[in-house]
Amino acid sequence: MEEQNRVRRKRKGKKKKSLWKKVLIGFLVIFGVLTILGLFIGWKVYSDVQSSTEEMYAPSDHEQKREKPVVVDDGNEPFSVLLMGIDTGDMGRVDQGRSDTMMVMTVNPNSEKTTLVSIPRDTYTEIVGRGTMDKINHAYAFGGTSMAVNTVQNLFDIPIDYYVSVNMEGLQQIVDAVGGIDITPHLTFEQDGYSFVEGKRVHMNGNMALEYSRMRKQDPNGDYGRQERQREVVQQTVTKMASVESVMNYKDILNTLSANMQTNLSFDDMVDAFTKYNSAINTTEEEQLSGTGRIQNKVYYEFIPEEEVQRVSTVLKNELEMN
Repeated sequence: MEEQNRVRRKRKGKKKKSLWKKVLIGFLVIFGVLTILGLFIGWKVYSDVQSSTEEMYAPSDHEQKREKPVVVDDGNEPFSVLLMGIDTGDMGRVDQGRSDTMMVMTVNPNSEKTTLVSIPRDTYTEIVGRGTMDKINHAYAFGGTSMAVNTVQNLFDIPIDYYVSVNMEGLQQIVDAVGGIDITPHLTFEQDGYSFVEGKRVHMNGNMALEYSRMRKQDPNGDYGRQERQREVVQQTVTKMASVESVMNYKDILNTLSANMQTNLSFDDMVDAFTKYNSAINTTEEEQLSGTGRIQNKVYYEFIPEEEVQRVSTVLKNELEMN
């Protein structure tokens, strides 16, 4: 009897060991499958992003103002980017277009700050490479990216390391691709069938966001108010791109970007900028180049006082650690 009990206990022990062994093997199999699946998904996303950035990549032959090119893979050097919104695609335009939105962005990992400077599109300045004085947004129409970059470099006496250009139709598509953006207007107005109420947060699709950023005639601050709303749309769109919802929809976003955006940032540069400059990208300060508008030779221009140009130039140089 005692022998039989011992045998039963032995068999039960074997069954328990066998059960735990099966559970362990099952867990390892599931873990292995999930790991392989995760690696595949990671590789697929990486491959898609790299492919899309290669489609967006367009080098610029603008004048190099640095003795040595900035090295972003170290994550230590400040760098600058000229952001341009091109009116090709806006109101049915299909020509070269003008850079109706121009912003200089500096990213400094040491001050842990990104500075965004808006330039009025009618700014009267020298168009470098053409030998004339004209509206700054005409530089792109006359000579594309390189002339626009050279003109901005000359205006502020700083190097522009990179550029990013997006056509106006593309802005609309990008906002739609990220699922729309939420904005609280600082002004009540109507624009092309859309109503915006001061202080009332609203979810905007691409067309609504485009109209919100386009209006200037009803704004008491004119083009300066428009530029403020443009910065707001850009910032909210970038923030939305980094959200979990947008990551899950990355393919549509990439397709939209590759079809509407050009930049001389390589894939590796983009990866380094997002991973090694994260602390600087999270904190943004805004600056506005300001002047006075008036008619000259029957054309409206924005005349910027020299002291104002120097003020903004100093801000940018400080952030680029040139002083």
